[in-house]
Amino acid sequence: MFGDLSVVWMGSIASLLAGLGTGVGALGVFAVRRLTPSLQDGMLSAAAGVMLAASFFSLLLPGIEYGEELTGTTWTATLIVILGLLMGAILLYMIHQRLPHEHFRLGREGPQSARVRRIWLFIIAIALHNFPEGMAVGVGFGGGNIGNGTALAIGIGLQNIPEGLAVAISLLAIEKSRLKAFTIALLTGLLEPLGGLFGSTMVWLAEPLMPWTLGFAAGAMIFIISDEIIPETHRGEHKTLATFSLLGGFVVMMFLDATLG
Repeated sequence: MFGDLSVVWMGSIASLLAGLGTGVGALGVFAVRRLTPSLQDGMLSAAAGVMLAASFFSLLLPGIEYGEELTGTTWTATLIVILGLLMGAILLYMIHQRLPHEHFRLGREGPQSARVRRIWLFIIAIALHNFPEGMAVGVGFGGGNIGNGTALAIGIGLQNIPEGLAVAISLLAIEKSRLKAFTIALLTGLLEPLGGLFGSTMVWLAEPLMPWTLGFAAGAMIFIISDEIIPETHRGEHKTLATFSLLGGFVVMMFLDATLG
């Protein structure tokens, strides 16, 4: 058991490196004062494409394969993964309903959000994004599939770069200094190792939960994509750009998974 503890550390370290992509993107705040709506929509949609492909190719399909090995039947394995997916989405929905947070364009959501300072609303919103992403990376390593975990870490790290820039620029808009905007964006990215530690530990402690955990991580990410990112990027005049940016991100992650996973 303790010999397999390395997968927990690998998942945690990989999710940390992926989270640092947020800081890399946030460095752009020192050179850019504002993002055009088209650029912001394109970047966020590309990030959503990466997350969507990761959900399918690095989480759901491997989850079904693990389930088949454990149960011996495809339909049972698929039902387990579906249950995990729905539970992940429902949990994220419940958290969104109970925690006040603020989106880039959709504004404030959640109970009593008007009483909370805008800086905390942004931090909570990004935390709700980053924890499931880190958990996905941790789960990817937790099953011992290093290639799958590596592909997830690279994909999530890449999509964190434009997300980090968008976060830092948004913080500038609420009158934060460039240094403070960068620091806060970097710190929000460091929430991902917590998710990575949680995901890899869950799998390490109870490997039979692997199909459920993979589905859970996928459900949490798909909820974020559908409930937040796509509505935000399709509200303005750049729907077509957002759609093809999402496809571009999807293709990049699919390539990474096929070649590394």
